[in-house]
Amino acid sequence: MYRLLFKSFFRTKIFLVGLILLMTVGVIGILIGKQYLVKQEKTISAAQEFQEESIKRNINYHKDDLGLLLYYLRFTLIKKPANISAISIGQSDVNPLMQAVTIRGLEGQKYDTDFENPSLLMSGNLDLSFVIIYLFPLVLIAMTFNLYSEEKELGTWRILASQTAKRANFLLKKLVVRILFVFTVLIVLLFMASAILDIPMNQNFWALFLQSLLYITFWSVLCLWMISLQKKSSFNALALISIWVVLTILIPAMVNSYVINKYQVPEALHAMVEQRDGYHEKWDLEKDVTMTGFYEAYPQYKNYQVPQDKFSWIWYYGMQHMGDLAAKETSAQMTEKIMLRNNLSEKFALFVPTMHAQLSFNTLAGTDMISHINFLKALTEFHENLRLGFYTKIFDNKTADAVNWQEHEAKYYAINRDFNWFYIILPTLMVTLVIGVFGMWNLQKL
Repeated sequence: MYRLLFKSFFRTKIFLVGLILLMTVGVIGILIGKQYLVKQEKTISAAQEFQEESIKRNINYHKDDLGLLLYYLRFTLIKKPANISAISIGQSDVNPLMQAVTIRGLEGQKYDTDFENPSLLMSGNLDLSFVIIYLFPLVLIAMTFNLYSEEKELGTWRILASQTAKRANFLLKKLVVRILFVFTVLIVLLFMASAILDIPMNQNFWALFLQSLLYITFWSVLCLWMISLQKKSSFNALALISIWVVLTILIPAMVNSYVINKYQVPEALHAMVEQRDGYHEKWDLEKDVTMTGFYEAYPQYKNYQVPQDKFSWIWYYGMQHMGDLAAKETSAQMTEKIMLRNNLSEKFALFVPTMHAQLSFNTLAGTDMISHINFLKALTEFHENLRLGFYTKIFDNKTADAVNWQEHEAKYYAINRDFNWFYIILPTLMVTLVIGVFGMWNLQKL
């Protein structure tokens, strides 16, 4: 039976169209991911070379004044993307993967990013995760919406019914043939991505692999449930497309709107302005006002005297740090509300497989918002270590020769891509099982 069903399916136009469409767009998605990795590698390499050349060039101009030298020098922290991130680029197209900062105030530098075309950011990247989440369900719908209704509308259902006592099994076999085709294409694309993008087959890859299979299984049982209602082809097609629109576009947009309005995040610009105001106002105040706050934060520098009648670097960098302290509360509020947004979105996604699949892909690839927040926290620590490492030398009026510049090459931030297997697998599995039970129960009525 299966052999005949496969032969019959392979002769249909929808098989050829589906195969060409999925493979073509899937390969394009993989190549876009490859292009993304190449771009990031070039950017990282350029940043490393620039930092090295910048240090050498500025030392030639400001060798005797370390405070002035470090006013200009930038030090780079890099969050090198894992190769699996090419499958799900996520928010990496808007959140920078590296930051080059001076030892001056951090809040004014923390949210610097590359200029991008807004229209390209709005449309997003056609990576493989986009193909899996949006295109695969459409092809599956096109292949399965009329499995039962077509037989009935063509008048062949009565003939088939008279030749078999298990009519539901016949429909299931037809459905399985089409589902196996879609699964085969999906598996081929995932292994192609692993080979082309050089993705190690670690637990993150296998979790993404399993989540992809579960996601397509969800749409398969959804199509089964719709077929089991025994409606006309036009009704099935309209209903399934409507469900696709609701799950992939309408509900995510509604959740996004609700989350944004519930947790209104102060713009990063506010923190930047507060930092600059907190710094610039110190020029008009007595130096003791600045230094009192600075000494409270860093009591180890209390022995350094600040001349009242002339400029000093301890006062200047003290002002810079006090500017950061002025913006600290706003920055913390912004981070907290972003986390609340993310947590609320994840709770909604537990009941919406499309949202859950996208968030899971981003989590596994390390391109989610949590990963970026952790990077910003690491940047704050990186900046703190830089300042404390240079302050003593600056305040002691050392020259550039007092610093081992070989130690100050671009640093890498190690991404933590740990995940919870239950969170990744269980929500989609539970929704799939519930819909599958209803579909099979309805199908038995045949």
